[in-house]
Amino acid sequence: MKIKQLSLTIAAAAAFLPIWGLTTTASANSTNVINSTSKMTDTKYVRKSATGWTYNLSGTKKNMKFGKKTHYLKNYPHTTWHATKKRYITKKNGVKYLYYYVTNGRKTASGWIWHGYLKKSKTYASIKKVATAQLGKPYVYGANGPSSFDCSGFTKYVFKKAIGKTIPRTAQSQYNSYKHVSAKNAKAGDLIFFGTSKKNITHVGIYKGSHKMIDAQLRGVVNEATNVSWWNTVGYSRPASLD
Repeated sequence: MKIKQLSLTIAAAAAFLPIWGLTTTASANSTNVINSTSKMTDTKYVRKSATGWTYNLSGTKKNMKFGKKTHYLKNYPHTTWHATKKRYITKKNGVKYLYYYVTNGRKTASGWIWHGYLKKSKTYASIKKVATAQLGKPYVYGANGPSSFDCSGFTKYVFKKAIGKTIPRTAQSQYNSYKHVSAKNAKAGDLIFFGTSKKNITHVGIYKGSHKMIDAQLRGVVNEATNVSWWNTVGYSRPASLD
């Protein structure tokens, strides 16, 4: 009986040995390894953390090395960084990381940086790109997209998809919820509101500047003028400060 118990104990211990061996082997990594490097569409970012650095990366695919730190994000509080390449790296600790190759607008600073130090820049270009892609789609009362919209469903959809900003559902709520700006200070990317009074907002569009907007109305999503007789402008609001 004791021999049988001893045999079972040895067998059970042997069963765990391969698992321990694989775990140790998987976590053991003597070098930084490049998994992949590829181009990406020029994407704008701003700093999410002030503690990050950009690096020069060198070496080979199987033995990548972190070179000199080049630029400290703390020194670039308002810089827009253009990411044009991405690289997945498995570091010596066995963990996989994503790095972006970034350059500032004036091209005086560049380097590789961990993606977690950055966040997408909220730009009018992003708003415009998403809004323009909806041109020609039909108007349907109460519709939130992506195949059809009403006026506030359109603005809500665009802001969420373009910059991740969730705004209220109705035109009146969108007017009430954000800082109002004067017509003189209105910028592209602000919301422009129409109606009979501040308490009776009946329509909203995305202001493009120079008395123009893009909006969802009875003819569908269109570009049109704002300074015409059939629109009574009540005011403007700024849901997001755009870079």
